[in-house]
Amino acid sequence: MRILLLIFAVQITYVSLYTIRMICTLKGQKYIAAAISTVEVFIYVSGLTLVLSNLDNYLSIVVYCSSYALGILLGSKIEEFVALGYVTVQIILKDNDTNLQAALREKGYGVTSWIGSGRDGERLVMQVLTRRKHEAELFRFVHSVDNTAFIMSHEPKNFKGGFWVKKLI
Repeated sequence: MRILLLIFAVQITYVSLYTIRMICTLKGQKYIAAAISTVEVFIYVSGLTLVLSNLDNYLSIVVYCSSYALGILLGSKIEEFVALGYVTVQIILKDNDTNLQAALREKGYGVTSWIGSGRDGERLVMQVLTRRKHEAELFRFVHSVDNTAFIMSHEPKNFKGGFWVKKLI
């Protein structure tokens, strides 16, 4: 039983690190990803050695496989908590005479806005760059001011310039 718990712990740790490393790699944080990979491979080899030395116990294989899935879930939850990177949030409002722009700027957000043309007429379009960990808070704030707002976000890979960039880095 002790060996099964050890396999479980090792595999969850390995896969969580693997998930975080992949996310860091995709976000361009190659040095952090490289450091994580060193620890990750050591843990992987240790876990695999445990399983291979216990092949006569089919439960060790079942634990190894199921803890892989749990490790992915845990790694994803850790990444959501850390929320690495930035998002660009686009907000589209029916009302062009809104106080939302000023309220967002008061909260410290950089806001770029323009008038767009929608199916039913002119729309106020705003673009806001923020850290990913503030994305949900920004969505809640916008909906508290205008619950009909259309909001979408995406992750920019690179950005340069603007008055706010020094604050971001």
